[in-house]
Amino acid sequence: MLPAVPLGKKCGMRVSNLCLGTMNFGEPGRGYQGDWTLPEDQARPIFKTALENGLFFFDCANVYGLGSCERVVGKILGSMFQRDEYVLATKVAIPMGQGANQGGLSRKHIFESVDASLARLGHDYIDHLVIHRHPHGVRGQISVPIEETLEALHDLVKAGKVLYLGASSMFAWQFAELQLTAKSNGWTEFVSMQNHYNLIYREEEREMNPYCASTGVALTPWSPLARGILAGSYRGGFSGGSTNRSSGRDRVRTESLYRGEADFKIADRVAKTAEKYGLKPAQIAVAWLLNKPEITSPIVGVSRVSQLEELVKASNIDLSDEDIAYLEELYRPVENLLSIGTS
Repeated sequence: MLPAVPLGKKCGMRVSNLCLGTMNFGEPGRGYQGDWTLPEDQARPIFKTALENGLFFFDCANVYGLGSCERVVGKILGSMFQRDEYVLATKVAIPMGQGANQGGLSRKHIFESVDASLARLGHDYIDHLVIHRHPHGVRGQISVPIEETLEALHDLVKAGKVLYLGASSMFAWQFAELQLTAKSNGWTEFVSMQNHYNLIYREEEREMNPYCASTGVALTPWSPLARGILAGSYRGGFSGGSTNRSSGRDRVRTESLYRGEADFKIADRVAKTAEKYGLKPAQIAVAWLLNKPEITSPIVGVSRVSQLEELVKASNIDLSDEDIAYLEELYRPVENLLSIGTS
């Protein structure tokens, strides 16, 4: 069973130390991940297995499947579990349509988006609302005054529609500015940071991870398996995609994120370490994250029950200092993706 851990030191809520990412659940063919989306009947056994293994933290976003993810996840959770048995997160910011106010972090879009998410989810409140990007970092949207965004989020908390706030993928100085602005105005602060962090993208170790660790903010990294690279889905190169996801449209997105010269060499070391212990590469990649004391709950995505069962076991893997040094040795700094707007 996975342990329950506090969602950082700024929050009284506990979560499982793995979070199930739900991007690939919804309506097949809908949204940019539609070619590897699982429908409700295929998703249900995964949710059942999650709760049976102590995984009760689920992460959605309104934009996943253009709303279909929230509909499917909300229906599954509402029909299979009691509301106090799980923690549900969803996100706001990425455009849901072509309209002038259908994206970003304006007061108008935040309020309308949260109401729409609640309706799709069939829930009265969201445990954890995450802003998908910084108010100035949503591609194609205007830079909203951070005060407008922060006050709107605070008002949702006070209205009981949202319990806790989180943020995702921004520069550490931007996150610090948001936190200090919220604090100085008596508004609700963020309790978590969902950032891009794994064995082949470690730029967050420079500033964001230490900042969050020192201020009690929970770290819930996305893409712990580097979109399948660290699980062996690409077989040594981008041309070797072996899954629906790695051989479909998602490959373009993956190539835009992972540009390091040593990416597949590091993945090979993950595979060798896994072989040494009789484990799967994905288990080693997740165990590496869980061995970092500042990490609270990596967000993992799976398409089969067996994959989830394997990742649950990763929480019990204690990597030696020698293993960690071997896995980390080849990494070299890469261009911070936030500086080119693709993270």
